[in-house]
Amino acid sequence: MKHVMTAAAVCPGWRTLARAAFPKHAEDASTKTGADRPQAVRRAGGLLLLAGLGVALLAGPGAARADVYKYVDDKGNIYFSDEPLRGETLRLEWKRTAKRLAAENKEQSDALRNQQATQARLQAGLKSSNNLYSVRPAAPVSGSMSVRRARYQHLIEAEARRNGLTPDLLHAVIRTESAYKSNALSHAGACGLMQLMPGTAERFRVRDIWDPAENIRGGATYLRFLLDLFQNDLQLALAGYNAGENAVKRHGYQIPPYRETQDYVRKVLRHLSAERSASNS
Repeated sequence: MKHVMTAAAVCPGWRTLARAAFPKHAEDASTKTGADRPQAVRRAGGLLLLAGLGVALLAGPGAARADVYKYVDDKGNIYFSDEPLRGETLRLEWKRTAKRLAAENKEQSDALRNQQATQARLQAGLKSSNNLYSVRPAAPVSGSMSVRRARYQHLIEAEARRNGLTPDLLHAVIRTESAYKSNALSHAGACGLMQLMPGTAERFRVRDIWDPAENIRGGATYLRFLLDLFQNDLQLALAGYNAGENAVKRHGYQIPPYRETQDYVRKVLRHLSAERSASNS
């Protein structure tokens, strides 16, 4: 005799959680009864349901033989069951034993906690470093770099006004990226004063990537875009400028744990602090 276990039996509070996150799908699932009531959730809630389902099946009779089936319908809804389901729109994605499922879920949960702990330590270290840099700014621009800086001063101020940025920020980024060298070319192919990648230049309609005015315009426009995207979080905007905004998104809207990006953000902030100190002196 087959035992059909619904999601409600596994986790009595599932309807409250599902309605809060996915009200339409929760209502659809809650109107079904018996074997016709598989749990329908989006992928974001999968780990919670998998944990409850695996534990419940392991605790029940015949735990050693219990299987869990995962199906996906043509609308992307996900269903879990301890017996095969039928339906023209359902596609079997995988089948696991409850014991294996619980072990996999524990491994994933442990890995996620470790990743979050690592990211928290990185962020705490960066915050501490940034506080230090606000007290100890980089050395002022001098020598030949100060000559190059003066050459592009008017372009920087104009693009700062146009994009709602401070000239200090653009100076800090340009100093970090190219040391005010308009012919700078990185090993990755970034070009000019603000080290634009060709794809970024095309994205922001830069006609001549080597023209200082066009290069600064493209870089300033990109910085404005990043600040708007990350709700004026300067550190995230700078991380996005270095590693790309998608890298910041992939790491949970945190500064990616790349040594180059971490160092880049610190360096720009040090140069920004030096610019502000010079402006206030």
